Amino acid sequence: MNDLNKSKQSISKPIQILLITLGTFFVGVGIAGIFIPVLPTTPFLLLSAALYAKSSKRFYNWLINNRIFGQYIKNYREGKGIPLRLKIITITLLWITIGCSAIFAVDILWVRILLVAIAVGVMVHVVRIKPKKRYQL
Repeated sequence: MNDLNKSKQSISKPIQILLITLGTFFVGVGIAGIFIPVLPTTPFLLLSAALYAKSSKRFYNWLINNRIFGQYIKNYREGKGIPLRLKIITITLLWITIGCSAIFAVDILWVRILLVAIAVGVMVHVVRIKPKKRYQL
């Protein structure tokens, strides 16, 4: 990856440390997004990959080759899509968790509206990703 080497050479050590720290923080936020329905996982992992690509070949390779996230990130970045079954499961779980949160956990109307708006945005994003017949992790 030539861009990785060019980018790393042109940044100072404090900036490199900052980018690695931010990348690690966003990996953590992405992992939290697996368990918190309104927090997206993919954008934070993609942001982490971009930050690592600018700052550390070692961290970038660790994330891209991670057995849990690596193939998912590669497929997403390469536009290979996700399987239709996973789309259906994702959208179903999204609406179940957002619906339960909006109905049972939140009493403020504007927060409920915000939750529904977030769910609609995430759903539109997932629907727009092209389907893939087989998805290997």
